[in-house]
Amino acid sequence: MSYVLGIDGGGSKTVCILMDDIHQVVGRGQAGAANYQSIGIETAFTSIQSAIHEAVKLIKTIEINAICLGLAGVGRPEDIKVVKHLIEQLINSKTLPITWNLQPFNIVICNDALIALVGGIGHPVGIVVAVGTGSIVFGRNHQGKTKRVGGWGYILGDEGSAYKIAVAGLKAALKSYDGREKYTSLIADFKQHLDLENIEDLIEVIYRRGWGVKQIAALAPIVDLAAASGDEVANNIIDDAVGELVKATATVIEAIFIPNSVLEIVTTGSVWRGRCKIQQRFTAAIVNRFPQVKVIFPRYEPAYGAGLLALQSLAGKEGI
Repeated sequence: MSYVLGIDGGGSKTVCILMDDIHQVVGRGQAGAANYQSIGIETAFTSIQSAIHEAVKLIKTIEINAICLGLAGVGRPEDIKVVKHLIEQLINSKTLPITWNLQPFNIVICNDALIALVGGIGHPVGIVVAVGTGSIVFGRNHQGKTKRVGGWGYILGDEGSAYKIAVAGLKAALKSYDGREKYTSLIADFKQHLDLENIEDLIEVIYRRGWGVKQIAALAPIVDLAAASGDEVANNIIDDAVGELVKATATVIEAIFIPNSVLEIVTTGSVWRGRCKIQQRFTAAIVNRFPQVKVIFPRYEPAYGAGLLALQSLAGKEGI
């Protein structure tokens, strides 16, 4: 029996699964964030090591034959060098009850979009539309060609994301309050949620408290609920978000798949779980343009996708 590790290192948590060669998960661990570009390499190393330790803690000793790390923000050659050094630290760590039997081609380093695609669909062909605080669309075809659209961050991109939905909702509420735009229930909704006496107090909340991206993005459910309740302004915001995500997805389809290809699109991230049926809206719009596609929710978690990629490296399928 061969064993591999699949690691999903994100901006908020790190998940590690221990998988055998018949695709069964025999251990799982979770720890803190592992985006080294935002928290530093030492903190990222600690999170990854802790997640691995948790995944293998029920086994006294185990031999690991392959490892895949899918990490947020990894994609450039310099990122790969950093992560390779991190893996060397793991191999030399005396705190893990692991015997490492790794060849260079059994060490897979990739970004978290690829493992979300593989985990979400169950194999490495298709498209993932990941929409949470930020947004990115990533696809891979049967020939191994990939295409990414978006993922440029909250200032330069992230169209359709929770952050952009929240900001659009806040702007709409203030425009409505000014009289520049039509009435929206978002004024009352934001006041109630944030315990404001007046919508003008948003200035103090957003600017003077120094709210960051995640805090603002956490207001997206307010817009979602307003849209689900029938608010026209909120529904227009959601429709605009859907339009951006459809445009990005169509760009990926047309770039790497032949016309009329049958493929699956997996939708991952917090935005899709809203009450305003945003996934159904997206599905209707994309299927209208590409009738042969199927939109699904994830079949497995991203860490499972990392495990599958590690197993594929054992089978000699390099370059995935």
